[in-house]
Amino acid sequence: MTQQTILRVAINGYGVIGKRVADAVASQDDMVLAGVTDTAHDWRTRVALSKGFRLYGATKAHADAMHQAGMAISGTLDGLLDEADIVVDCTPKHVASQNIETYRQRGIKFIVQGGEKHETTGHSFVAEASYASAVGRDCTRVVSCNTTSIVRTLTALKRSGLLLRARGTLLRRATDPWESHLGGIMNTVVPERDIPSHQGPDAQSVDPDLDIVTMAVKIPETLAHLHYWSVQLTRHASKDEILDAFRASPRISLIRTDDGLTAINAVKELMADLGRPHDSLYEVALWEDMLKVQGDELFYAYMVDNQAIVIPETIDAIRALTGIESDADLSIGKTNASLGIGFLHL
Repeated sequence: MTQQTILRVAINGYGVIGKRVADAVASQDDMVLAGVTDTAHDWRTRVALSKGFRLYGATKAHADAMHQAGMAISGTLDGLLDEADIVVDCTPKHVASQNIETYRQRGIKFIVQGGEKHETTGHSFVAEASYASAVGRDCTRVVSCNTTSIVRTLTALKRSGLLLRARGTLLRRATDPWESHLGGIMNTVVPERDIPSHQGPDAQSVDPDLDIVTMAVKIPETLAHLHYWSVQLTRHASKDEILDAFRASPRISLIRTDDGLTAINAVKELMADLGRPHDSLYEVALWEDMLKVQGDELFYAYMVDNQAIVIPETIDAIRALTGIESDADLSIGKTNASLGIGFLHL
């Protein structure tokens, strides 16, 4: 493919991630949205139609149900794959692994999300760490929201020659906001049983050289995740050196408590005030004035928007797999400009 090629992108699954990926694809000048599929015929898929997206049923039975509900259906997943150069699978956890054989048989490039295992694709993607190794591949896995944030921040330190080892504690939101009425936890916290929690080994699937251990606990809120990190540096460093390392990442934004950004709900409100779609925080929001350095030890905290952080990564993964852009920095810059990333500094 050449730089002038306009990619046709299919989205399989129009849920929390799928609808955000669809919006992001539609905002790119080197991609078009071929269509989206789903199993539901409710308000979510009606919104897709209202945006002018072509809607397909995951199967004929789903398409028939959508048609009977009065929805303008373009066909089924099989038909959508005929119209696309690449498919982004945003179906629920473990469903994508069942779809992979279909994609392979059709000879179409595909991307799965972090709920699937690394082994499903043999490659795990974070743009700032593994873009080059994804170029031209048939498939990749965009890792989870938490793993994306871990790799972003530790890669920033690693590139500056400052990272020796890292230990992190994750306070994880209980469920997605839109379905918090269906389940979740209340008046308790639930520790993840295993140490390390799965995020550390998952980050190593992107960068095997990371010396990392994570611990995690679910807490009764739905807005975002909160991370606390203790990092052993390669040498004594100043706070300014650390901040400069984080500023060098185009997807880490430094925020301050003395600006009133004292909690995750305040940061989400800032996203709304900035006019971000779905109040999306695509960046890692790292508290600059909480960060502490003691000799060769670093301590910091940041916020992760579980519904948004993987969206720019997915757009970059599309470019990498199809080869329309082989340079990570160029793709990241293009994606960031289209989504308004990098403008949080007040």
